[in-house]
Amino acid sequence: MYEEIKSIIDREAEAVRNIPVTESYEKAVDLVFESVHKRGGTLIISGMGKAGQIAMNVATTFSSTGTPAFFLHPSEAQHGDLGIMRENDIMLLISNSGKTRELEELVCLSRGLVPDVKFIVITSNPDSPLAKEADVCLLTGAPAEVCPLGLTPTTSTTVMTVIGDMLVVSIMKKIGFTSKDYAKRHHGGYLGERSREQCKY
Repeated sequence: MYEEIKSIIDREAEAVRNIPVTESYEKAVDLVFESVHKRGGTLIISGMGKAGQIAMNVATTFSSTGTPAFFLHPSEAQHGDLGIMRENDIMLLISNSGKTRELEELVCLSRGLVPDVKFIVITSNPDSPLAKEADVCLLTGAPAEVCPLGLTPTTSTTVMTVIGDMLVVSIMKKIGFTSKDYAKRHHGGYLGERSREQCKY
């Protein structure tokens, strides 16, 4: 069992090390910075299934670190929730296959409401429909899942989370986000206490 667990850790760590790092990250950061921090828009993040869970996490992490963001469920968007979308908003879509039907439909619906909306897509497939619709495409490197069936989102969701973290941290640095800024947004719990202590120095 020990060797099996160690192998899973090694395979997931290797997948993270093999994330393709290209100039697309700088473009993505610049797009979010321009839309949100210069034009007053919001970062809308969407995904379906397990990718949707990652999208929710990325959205809350962005919001707590100075970049207003929220998760939009792609199915609920078709039942009125798309109404939260405004001019200058930007969308981050997460789909391992790049073929998620609900997200493809979300692209069309979003453009119907805000024709010049920009899209950043995280996917494993550079030739997928969503990748082709993207203004910026961030590739995962298409790692094999550690799931013994090769089906359950495991390694792919780990990589998606790391890509989200890379975007968050890059934008935090770009906007000069401080402990004082963090404390204003995260009052409760251990992290709120730590951020307030750091503000004293």
